[in-house]
Amino acid sequence: MHLLDVKTMTAGALLLALSLLIPIAFGGVLGIVIGPFSATLASHVPVMISMMYGPFVAGIVALGSAIGFFLRLGPVIALRAAMHIPVAIIGAILLKKKVSFPLVLTITAPIHALLEGLVVLPFLTWGGSNGLYGKTEPMSLFALVAGGTLIHHALDSVISVLSWQVLKLFVKPSTDTELGIGKNHTHA
Repeated sequence: MHLLDVKTMTAGALLLALSLLIPIAFGGVLGIVIGPFSATLASHVPVMISMMYGPFVAGIVALGSAIGFFLRLGPVIALRAAMHIPVAIIGAILLKKKVSFPLVLTITAPIHALLEGLVVLPFLTWGGSNGLYGKTEPMSLFALVAGGTLIHHALDSVISVLSWQVLKLFVKPSTDTELGIGKNHTHA
């Protein structure tokens, strides 16, 4: 069993709260919509920072983001947001392997874009995109979603790196030892 220290649980809970709050409070307000693509500025920031606290915390925070988007903007946007889960877990694993935070965000950008484009492709192909977006080819809409996600990821990466520089002055992520990873812990 993996144990989390209080500091990690607190940071994870705060990031989870932000990942829920940003889409619920600002989804559609701090965002843009271009056809099937939508973006809410800073919505990736809690997920990106959560990568610093390990795959479990990152996955939970990303799940919170998907739930927040589901509540505010519906199931298709929530499915796109659910793609943050594998991206966050991959990023956290890379960070555990001592890859730098900016490089992790760069590596995960095309994965993020591809996953979000792929998850909406069935809706664009079989969901009657002609009625929604005119006579546009589904692959063009896929490119719009994937390309838009890539740009959105890049913008939120800059915000995340700058935010992390400030946050790490106050809170540092826990080490593997403090997380109890790889140890047998029993509690009475």
